[in-house]
Amino acid sequence: MCGRVAVTLPNDAMAQMFAASPANNLPQVPNYNVCPTTQIHVVLGGADAGRKLISMRWGFLPSWYKAPNDGPLLINARAETIAEKPAFRTACRERRCLIPVTGFYEWTKDSEGTRWPWYIHGSETLALAGIWQEWGVEGERIATCAVVTTSANETMSQIHHRMPVVIDEEDWGLWLGEKGHGAATLMKAAGEDLLSFHQVDRAVNSNRASGPELIEPFE
Repeated sequence: MCGRVAVTLPNDAMAQMFAASPANNLPQVPNYNVCPTTQIHVVLGGADAGRKLISMRWGFLPSWYKAPNDGPLLINARAETIAEKPAFRTACRERRCLIPVTGFYEWTKDSEGTRWPWYIHGSETLALAGIWQEWGVEGERIATCAVVTTSANETMSQIHHRMPVVIDEEDWGLWLGEKGHGAATLMKAAGEDLLSFHQVDRAVNSNRASGPELIEPFE
């Protein structure tokens, strides 16, 4: 599961990092509490086109939805079944993307059932594996995306049994479809030493919370 992320890298630096042309309507950064159904940064590529850094709705909308709330909110796609699920199978072959984040949040419960948030991050911006597609009715078109997840590695399993698929820089081209076939081999857990985590204040439980204090260690 990946249900909240933080994005703090400036848009121009993000475009430079991925060698991508930035769109004019990118989400405002920094944002320490990016929530589902809001706009998120996405990198697109392909064998015949340069990379683009654009904005998409976080929450994949299958083609048969008659409205954005016509079915379950699909913010994640499981790597183990992505090629079989009707909602995702075409996108995983033809419409893969990278979703740059500074970090993401997961939650655990204490003995009293209270949900405590944790902030998980690397030493630099992470490129999460994503899939996307355009959805629309009556001429309205919305670009939507989901984060690909897999079983957690041993480190992450202390917090949650799932984790986002993180794509290493040398594999960005393969995931984006710029280097032929073989992207399926990338849908695996990150190495044990890639991510670190710490508990943060429960303020982030609110989707209205904002500010850099959300990712600070809770004492």
